[in-house]
Formats: sequence, structure tokens, C-alpha cells
Amino acid sequence: MQYFPKNDWYSILKDEFTKPYFIELQHKLKNEYRLHTIYPLQEHIYKAFELCSFNDTKVVILGQDPYHQPNQANGLSFSVSKEVDIPKSLKNIYKELENDLNIKTPTHGDLNCWAKQGVLLLNTFLTVKQNLPGSHREIGWELFTNQVISELNKKSDPIVFVLWGKQAQKKNVLVTNKNHLSIHSPHPSPLSAYRGFFNSKPFTTVNNFLIKHNQDPIDWEIK
Repeated sequence: MQYFPKNDWYSILKDEFTKPYFIELQHKLKNEYRLHTIYPLQEHIYKAFELCSFNDTKVVILGQDPYHQPNQANGLSFSVSKEVDIPKSLKNIYKELENDLNIKTPTHGDLNCWAKQGVLLLNTFLTVKQNLPGSHREIGWELFTNQVISELNKKSDPIVFVLWGKQAQKKNVLVTNKNHLSIHSPHPSPLSAYRGFFNSKPFTTVNNFLIKHNQDPIDWEIK
């Protein structure tokens, strides 16, 4: 399928690409990109899968949908390119990172270094209209990301699923494998971060779990 990386994810998810819902989703997206401003760029929709293979995934950070302001969304949940101002949600993630691990606030918002260590930075919905958060909530993406989580759930190697916000937490029912850990808190957006995101210590929780199961912890420092 166009833009989807030809790594191990492709062989695992290829059956989804021929299902009626996914074919309909592609038609909808074609029209949406033609008629409206949609984020991210089409070639970046599946960037999370490109940078973090199925085999390497040991942490999933799941948000709602991409940033909906110009130049922000780059295909990785919560991440922006280095030259882009750090969005408020990511600033709150960085505040919790400093509170949790005493890591000073980074100077940019590029989270590629997390993805390359096995952190799948995924959104529940992979596209969004400009200025309209949640606008692609019911066009089919939830079925696709359900399948992604279900496939990861089958892995025997332990995975930590970090579910931020109500939309992400709906996926918790798909995490049934006792080898895995699911943690969740409110979304880090300014509207909800003070309801329990701050002081939730997700980064310590992830690394303690990985170490307990003989896996390398994530280096959360953004360089």
C-alpha cells in the first residue's frame, strides 16, 4: 500500500489493506486531502511504523489524533520536527519527564530517538483536519489501530502500553496478554494534564517493567 513501510509491519497488517473498511477509508482520505487541509502529510501517515518495527516494539505510547495546527504533525504521536515550536501537550510531557526522571526540558520536540529504541508513537486516529481535533474519529482509523494493538497483544515479549486520554484508554480491552503491562492517565493536553497526568511517573514505570523482564530500558533523554 502506498506510503506504508515494507518492513515486518507490512506482512502483519497486509490483510487489513484489502478489507472493505480500509478501502473505504482510503477513498475518504483521498477526498479529504483533495478538499481540505489534512495533517500529517500523506507520506508521513505511517511514519511510526517505519521508525519502529513490529519486532522491535516494546513500548506503545498511544494518544488521540495528530496535531491539528500547521507544520506540527509529523506521523509520530506527540512529536514535531526540530524546527517547530514545542506544542503544549509535549511541553507537559517534558514537565512530567523532568519530574519523573529529573531530565531537563529538551530544546526541541523531535521524538525520533524514542521511536528508534522500540517506542511505537501511535495515535488512535492517524489523520485530522486542520483546526478540528477528532475530525477523523469515525472514518475507519479506530478499526485499523485496533488491529495494530491486537497484533502487538499476541507478542510473547512483554510490552508496555501507555494509554494517554479517553480515546487511547478504549484500547485497554484489547490488551489481554498477561505478559504485557497497560498503564494510563489523562491526556497531557493543557485541558486535562492536571487531572492526573502530572506525577503519574510513566517513564519510571515503563523502565522498571522492562528491566524486570530482562529488556533494555528506554533512554528517555531527548538529545
